[in-house]
Amino acid sequence: MSVPIAAYLLLAAALFVIGTVGALTRRNGITIFLSIELMLNSANLLLIAYARQWGDKTGELIVLFVMAVAAAEAAVGLALFIAIYRHRHTIDINRLNLMRW
Repeated sequence: MSVPIAAYLLLAAALFVIGTVGALTRRNGITIFLSIELMLNSANLLLIAYARQWGDKTGELIVLFVMAVAAAEAAVGLALFIAIYRHRHTIDINRLNLMRW
């Protein structure tokens, strides 16, 4: 028994909406970062679903590249958060003003 493509579409849309709401309403930098990662994963889910439906491996290959870029983004992003926290003692986005010393 196969799962219909509409189920994947609904799940990916729900994940993307949750990620968007989280990125727009939160003040913590790490929470915003995780929300953006959730949106990337919803796009990956759609690529895998369509690759499975069409029987094409191109979508799966693109997902591997997106996951590699997301891993690099996670490493750089977390390093930036650590540096900001060491300098400002907060990662609250509303309290950060990096142009002012």
